[in-house]
Amino acid sequence: MKITAYSLAQRFVGVREVPGAGDNDQILAMLRLDAKWPEGDSVPWCSAFVNYIAWLLRLPRSKSLRARSWLTVGMVVGNWDKCKVGFDVVILERGPTPQPGPETIEAPGHVGFYAGFDRDRVLLLGGNQSDSVSLGNYPMEKILGIRRLYE
Repeated sequence: MKITAYSLAQRFVGVREVPGAGDNDQILAMLRLDAKWPEGDSVPWCSAFVNYIAWLLRLPRSKSLRARSWLTVGMVVGNWDKCKVGFDVVILERGPTPQPGPETIEAPGHVGFYAGFDRDRVLLLGGNQSDSVSLGNYPMEKILGIRRLYE
């Protein structure tokens, strides 16, 4: 059985930030894989989680803590109806609208592993969702891009 990025990411469900002055060493390791500056687990770490899973599986990765950096990784998936659980990451805009388009990497975003759709919402398995690795759902209109890391 070949392990997918999604199935590996599922093993981390429940990993969460330590409230207050403490830090989760596992999240710090994810952050510090690609940046030396994070001193705690209370910084945005969704991209760190996706990078960590990709690193463990030797997949292409962004090597950046910016969620929108994933818009430059892998192959473009043209439409949401072509998404595959286990293979794709979804990049979302974050914050109040209007937001810049996908051509702007230096803007707020969120990234996670595609887990499906529920009516008008995309389901993502990701880090820093309610301060933990968890399944979250987001409005489809927030999707900036979908990228396939491998076939």
